[in-house]
Amino acid sequence: MSEFWLISAPGDKTNLQAWERMNTVTSKSNLSSNSKFHIPDLKVGTLDALVGLSDELGKLDSFAESIIKKIAQYIGEVMEDSKDKVQENLLANGVDLISYLTRFEWDMAKYPIKQPLKNISEALAKQVTQIETDLKTRSAAYNNIKGNLQSLEKKTVGNLLTRTLADIVHKEDFVLNSEYLITLLVVVPKSSYVQWQKTYESLSDMVVPRSTKMIAEDAEGGLFTVTLFRKVMDDFKAKARENRFMVREFYFDEKELKCEKEELMKLASDKKQQYFLINWEPLRGCLRIIAAAHDDFSGSSYGAASHSEGITIRLCLFSQGPLLRWLKVNFSEAFVAWIHVKALRVFVESVLRYGLPVNFQAMLLQPNRKSVKRLRDVLNVVFKHLDEVAAASIMDPGMDIPGLQLSNQEYYPYVYFKIDLSLLD
Repeated sequence: MSEFWLISAPGDKTNLQAWERMNTVTSKSNLSSNSKFHIPDLKVGTLDALVGLSDELGKLDSFAESIIKKIAQYIGEVMEDSKDKVQENLLANGVDLISYLTRFEWDMAKYPIKQPLKNISEALAKQVTQIETDLKTRSAAYNNIKGNLQSLEKKTVGNLLTRTLADIVHKEDFVLNSEYLITLLVVVPKSSYVQWQKTYESLSDMVVPRSTKMIAEDAEGGLFTVTLFRKVMDDFKAKARENRFMVREFYFDEKELKCEKEELMKLASDKKQQYFLINWEPLRGCLRIIAAAHDDFSGSSYGAASHSEGITIRLCLFSQGPLLRWLKVNFSEAFVAWIHVKALRVFVESVLRYGLPVNFQAMLLQPNRKSVKRLRDVLNVVFKHLDEVAAASIMDPGMDIPGLQLSNQEYYPYVYFKIDLSLLD
């Protein structure tokens, strides 16, 4: 199950016993996997400031989660040929998301804890907002390439009346550079092939005898050439229409056809390069040999493994296309920021709920999918002493307690925030 519950309760002796009771019950009944969630000693500031910050952090939490989901889904879109490998590319600080979450450590360098909570919140908001801005720019460029490519690709999959003819016609199919003669392309229904062969020469004057040839065919009909004098072209087109033979408005231009082919190839190449620049598997094999040679020379098993792994990671990052590389790096940055926002929320709400001095214990629970309701009941029983009124309203959903229905947010006797790692749904 990819859902986690981040909860907190006071850290005094009575509540530590409650924690122990909860851990014993949940582990015995296999209700959840539990681990401590370490939050450093942050600067509290005033309670008024905490109340205002609580609302801001709630909005930032939702905003950061939405950006993470956008990036994750965009990674899936860019990796359309490797959908099964998308999840393994969603990493935070180089590890899978569950490992990062369950072993969370506050990033002291990026978010110094000596500064006010407001400053940390603003730094997180600025970081996530910048990622969103860059994502819009990069996704617009990619979507432009993708849209142009799709438009060109559509032209290659229609029927002979609408599709591009760049990959069908050849120079030798046409009479070119003639002052008097011109070659037309005519789409003839399959049921009318015999009629075409019998009548095309008599549809108008000055049609070159035996000049027709079928150069392409699809499920509905065939594409035929026919050569005639330019001055009867309009008359021929009109007569052809009367007989359900459709003349394509097409004139052979070698340079134009070459440009169309090159544009299609370039767009396809540009789109693919956003994913992978090169096929790096053969190179990885070569570098494994180089790394192995270096490892043997170094003599240290730990250093050797680390060196080999480093070479492989650097090669992988180098070989990935610029958009995918950016998406992966910034997914990690955004996810790390989001979990720090969650930690901030737990800290702020715990201080507001349990008071000063700061003394609470945060815990991360991963519920068993089949035991969510039972786990919630256990938590309510264990921690009901923290807020008897809230606990009573939960045990009796019909009870109307003023003040607890002020918002749609779930309220429990303990501080609670949900973390859902189902980012591709």
